[in-house]
Amino acid sequence: MSDQLTIAAEPRERAGKGASRALRREGRVPAVIYGDKKEAIAIHVEERALNKLLGTGHFMNSLVQVEVDGKKTRTLPKDVAFDPVSDRPLHVDFFRLAKGAKVQVNIPVVFINEEESPGLKRGGVMNVVRHELDLMCDADHIPDQIEIDVTGLEIGDSIHISSITLPDGAVSSITDRDFTIAGVTAPSALKSSDDEAEESEEGTEEAEGEEAEGEEGDSED
Repeated sequence: MSDQLTIAAEPRERAGKGASRALRREGRVPAVIYGDKKEAIAIHVEERALNKLLGTGHFMNSLVQVEVDGKKTRTLPKDVAFDPVSDRPLHVDFFRLAKGAKVQVNIPVVFINEEESPGLKRGGVMNVVRHELDLMCDADHIPDQIEIDVTGLEIGDSIHISSITLPDGAVSSITDRDFTIAGVTAPSALKSSDDEAEESEEGTEEAEGEEAEGEEGDSED
């Protein structure tokens, strides 16, 4: 499960673009806490502290305790707006979580036991269609990653969501199809070799056909 993160915040007394720009000049980032059928709270956080959490690599999939005036609120980050030029964070949305809540998150997939895949041993290539899985999870049990065992996979085999055992409390958010996550494909060299072999066979068949036609013509003479 992803570690629970904590960040201190202060109430935002003024709203508007001018107030937000003033906060950013002071090294603060405007933010809001909303959800759970409660009133939204306008806050601001320290940019340096926020960047530290963003640097963990799993900020968007982690529970974040936002502490305002000594009171902690359990949240899940829903959106971070960045400056298109400087890439500095401009605004953060925190979604307030109710007790026992389920959340929709994108969890990265990791492939294990690649040395046990005959297809990969033969030079096959792992073609990853989805690097993340869109899941509904218990807020208290958000996995860091989903491990997918590729033991026994041959060239041409595919991995579908139906073949994956998800952690307890987690289900796929996509329920209308058995989508492909990854597959083992033939390397370019092998494909080229197969194509050449097919062309060679076709050429032989054509030559044999022409030879047979020639023999029929000779017999008629």
